Amino acid sequence: MSFDASRKLDAPSADEQEVRMLYRRVLDGWNQHSAEAFAAPFADSGEVIGFDGSQMTGRAEIAATLGGIFADHRTAPYVSKVRSVRLVSPDVALLRAIVGMVPAGQVDLNPTLNAHQTLIAVKRDGTWQIALLQTTPSQFHGRPDLVQHMTEELRRVLE
Repeated sequence: MSFDASRKLDAPSADEQEVRMLYRRVLDGWNQHSAEAFAAPFADSGEVIGFDGSQMTGRAEIAATLGGIFADHRTAPYVSKVRSVRLVSPDVALLRAIVGMVPAGQVDLNPTLNAHQTLIAVKRDGTWQIALLQTTPSQFHGRPDLVQHMTEELRRVLE
């Protein structure tokens, strides 16, 4: 990969912006309780590893599983902050984000639902698709200051 001296050092590339948009589409699908919208950015063989460790493989399974969840539960919306997007190669990108949730009937984040999300995107035939989205709970055992810091960082996004 060559370096483009005309691009500002901190300005995201077009590929990085597209990967951010993939991530935004997934979260929008979740927040709108649309299993189809959530699953749409995934590759046919894309995978999700959920907050609880559950695994879904393939766009069809992702849509079917989330369709059942959305039908039976009032899921809390995500609040997110992308921490980084890195092109590992011209056709593979890694996005790291933090997320929190505001449960139904509440106005503030529930810190026990804070998590890290990792997304791996692949570019096939000029189109970015999600290969993996993994959500890892941010429990920070014995370090309440880290829980508080992450919650405050996400609260700033809410404002």
